[in-house]
Amino acid sequence: MTATGDDRNDGSGPEEFGAPERKTPWPEKQKGPVLLRRDQVGTSTTDQRLLDTTGPTDWLHTDPWRVWRITSEFVEGFGALAELPAAISVFGSARTPVDSPEYAAGVAIGRALSEAGYAVITGGGPGAMEAANRGASDAGGLSVGLGIELPFEQGLNEFVDLGLNFRYFFVRKTMFVKYSQGFVVLPGGLGTLDELFEALTLVQTKKVTRFPVILFGTAYWGGLVDWLKNTLVSQGKASPQDLELFHVTDEIGDVLKILEESRRPNGTEV
Repeated sequence: MTATGDDRNDGSGPEEFGAPERKTPWPEKQKGPVLLRRDQVGTSTTDQRLLDTTGPTDWLHTDPWRVWRITSEFVEGFGALAELPAAISVFGSARTPVDSPEYAAGVAIGRALSEAGYAVITGGGPGAMEAANRGASDAGGLSVGLGIELPFEQGLNEFVDLGLNFRYFFVRKTMFVKYSQGFVVLPGGLGTLDELFEALTLVQTKKVTRFPVILFGTAYWGGLVDWLKNTLVSQGKASPQDLELFHVTDEIGDVLKILEESRRPNGTEV
C-alpha cells in the first residue's frame, strides 16, 4: 500500500513510495551514448562546435582528444616504419662532442651496421645519435630518426633520411622496440638509461625475445655493471641470469657477431 496522508510506515516492512512528483521538468540531453541532465546540459551541439571556427579551442587539450592524437601517432609511426629492412637502434648522449672518441665510435658503428645490411635507428638528435646516423648515411644505408618534442633540444639531425617527431615518449619507445632487431647503447645520460632498462625489462619478462642489448664502452659501463652484480644481484633484487640479458664490448666486430647470432626477420610479433 502506498503511504498517503497520515499513513506511516510502522517498521514492519519496507516503506513503499509512489512515483515522485516532478514539479519542474529538468533539462535533459543525449550526447552520443551519454545522458546529460540539469547543470550538465550545454547550450551547443557537437556539429555546431565542429563548424564554429570562432569557438573556444580548449577541446584540443582534453583527455578524450589526446586519445585520438595518441592513436594518430601510432598510425603514422606504423605506416612510416612498416617496410623498414632489419634495423638496429643506437642510443647515446645528445651531449657527446663531435670531436670526442665516443662520437667517432658512433660513426663507426653506424657505418658498420649499414654495411652489414641494417637500417640504423636513433633518437634523431645531436651527439651520439647524430654520429650513428652520420655513419649510416656515409655508408649509403638507411638512416632513421625518431625524435621527441622537448623544450631544450634541437630537432632531427641533418643525417636522418627518414624522420618522425613524436609528442609522446611511450609511442616513440614502441617504435624503437617494434622495428629494431636489437639495441646498441653508447655512453649516455638519463634518456639512454631509460631506453636501456626498459629494453632489459622487456627481455627479462619475455615481452620481446631474441633481442640483444649491447653496451658499447667497457670503461663507461663498467661501474653500472659492477653495481648490478654486487648490489642488485647480491642483495637478491635480481637474479644472476639477468646479467646475461646484455653484452658489454669495445669491439664493433663483437657487435655485429652478437646481432647476427640473434637476428630474426623484421615483423616478427613481439
